[in-house]
Amino acid sequence: MPQQDYSAYTAEDHHTWSVLFSRQLEKSHKVAYSNFSPGLQQLDFRSGHIPDFNLINQKLKILTGWKIYEVPGLIDNRFFFEKMLHREFGATTWIRKPGQLDYLEEPDMFHDVFGHIPLLTDPLICNFLHGLAEIAIKHTYAEAVVEMLARLYWYTIEFGLVQEDARLKIYGAGILSSIGETDFCLSAKANRVPFDIEAILLKPVIKDKFQDSYFVLDSMNQLPDSLLVISKKINALSYAS
Repeated sequence: MPQQDYSAYTAEDHHTWSVLFSRQLEKSHKVAYSNFSPGLQQLDFRSGHIPDFNLINQKLKILTGWKIYEVPGLIDNRFFFEKMLHREFGATTWIRKPGQLDYLEEPDMFHDVFGHIPLLTDPLICNFLHGLAEIAIKHTYAEAVVEMLARLYWYTIEFGLVQEDARLKIYGAGILSSIGETDFCLSAKANRVPFDIEAILLKPVIKDKFQDSYFVLDSMNQLPDSLLVISKKINALSYAS
C-alpha cells in the first residue's frame, strides 16, 4: 500500500489546505456536531500545513485504535468495507488546485482528512463503521448487500445531520468539507427527513449535485444503536430479492 509522500507537497499545496481549512473551520464552527472540533484539536489539525498521516495514526491508535491508509481516489466498496473491518479508513493524499476551491468532482485530501478523520476520534462513529463492515462480511460481501451498506454510509457518514441540544448539527463529511453544502443543508431549500433505515437502503446515492434529502438522527447514539435493525432489514431485503 503506497504511503503519503509528505515531502512532495508544494508551498501551493499547503496554502490551498490553509485557505480551505480556515474558511471551512469558520463556517462549521457553530453547525458541526459537537465532537468534530475536539477531534480536530486532538489530532492537532492546523491551517498552516497539511496533516501528516504518520502523526495522525499515532494519535488515532491511542484514541480509538483506528488508522488511515492512502488511496488514489474512489475505491471499490467491497475493499472499503474489508479495510474497515480491521479499523482502517482510506484517505486520498492529493489536494485540489487553487482554482478548484469551491467545487471538485471527486473527493480530495481536504474532503477525506478534514471531513472524515476528526470523527474517527469518536467511538460512536467508529463503532458504527465497524458494525457496517461486520454486516458486510456476514453476507460474504454480496454485491447487493455491499451496495445497500454503501447507501447507508452515504446518507449518514457522508451527508448526515443530527439533532443536538435542540439544534440541527452536521456530522456528514461531505457537508463539513463543502462550504456550499454546509449552507444549503441547513437552509429552507433543503429537504430534511427523519432517519429511516429502509428508505436509505433503497435510495440511490446522488453525486453530481446537492442532496435531495438529508436524513436527521435524533442523537448520535442512534447510529450504533441501529446496527441490529440494519442487519435485520438487509436480511429481509436480500431474501426478498
